[in-house]
Amino acid sequence: MKHCLPLIVVFTVGLWQKSYTQKIKHSHDTSYYAVYPGSLVLRMYYTQKYSGIEFPSADNSTEFKYKPNANQGIGLGFTYNYFSLNIAFVPSFMNNNEDKGKSKGFGLQLHGYPHKWAVDIVTGFNQGCYIDPQGYAAPHSDAYYYRPDVDLNFAGLALYRVPNGDKFSYHAAMTQNEWQKKSCGSLLYGGQAYYTKLKGDSNLVPKEVAGSFNESAATDVHVFGIGAGVGYAYTLVAAKRFFLMGSLILNANLNFSGESGDSISVNRTTLNPGSIFKTSVGYNGEKWNISANWTGLSLSFPSASAEENYKVPAGNFRFIIARRLMVGKHGGQ
Repeated sequence: MKHCLPLIVVFTVGLWQKSYTQKIKHSHDTSYYAVYPGSLVLRMYYTQKYSGIEFPSADNSTEFKYKPNANQGIGLGFTYNYFSLNIAFVPSFMNNNEDKGKSKGFGLQLHGYPHKWAVDIVTGFNQGCYIDPQGYAAPHSDAYYYRPDVDLNFAGLALYRVPNGDKFSYHAAMTQNEWQKKSCGSLLYGGQAYYTKLKGDSNLVPKEVAGSFNESAATDVHVFGIGAGVGYAYTLVAAKRFFLMGSLILNANLNFSGESGDSISVNRTTLNPGSIFKTSVGYNGEKWNISANWTGLSLSFPSASAEENYKVPAGNFRFIIARRLMVGKHGGQ
């Protein structure tokens, strides 16, 4: 247990399957992509995630970011029709960076691509964070400032319409249970909601640099946001089996942000931009999928006590080897 801690458990559940039969209910253009009713996809993957909150300085000095440690893992998973389960473990040999301190965490992710929709639910709960860059507010230049009491939590929901879902498949690029055979894209539109919070037992800004930050008295920084956006996704296919998929959505988010502490309690309501992206590249065929994908988002919201913005990047990179097994009576359709 000490050398292989199951600190990250990621569940990807397609809740839109209306029956346990081996038939896919929606129609699609079979010349563009194939579906595999009754198929079982087994996968093994390497994963690396990132998250954090960047503090804005008041005097154009060096800014800093709180980040959790222990971000790499090895995962196993499967997909049956549109139900998926992935479990990732965090071996100690992959995260041997004790100079950044210890982080404990749990992440729950649900990604679903029912016909003509893309749904993403992402959460992350982390205890123990260090400050990037190295040496910032630390005792010496090759050390990291570490706070075991600092918690970084995030929860978000995104729901977007994929109107050209008859020809474009998110599943082929992201969950390996379909096969995109011809290049195609789709407009995307919809909205998202999210909440993030950074909290410590004392002031979040280290006392060594407190003079450069207006929010130096804050022990709690949080934001709730809701917004609408539009974007585009496209999969480029070569020789039917090699693909490159890219997806980008730009949002306008209404943010309700706040900072609090022993001597501060301020709130703001602002409109700020944000983005959500997905990209995947690899090989897809009747039985095997070898691919890499990168999903993430970028948010910003103003400091309640300063003019500059906090920045919240979050994302996940995976390298995947997947095998498709036909356990039903149907082939690709």
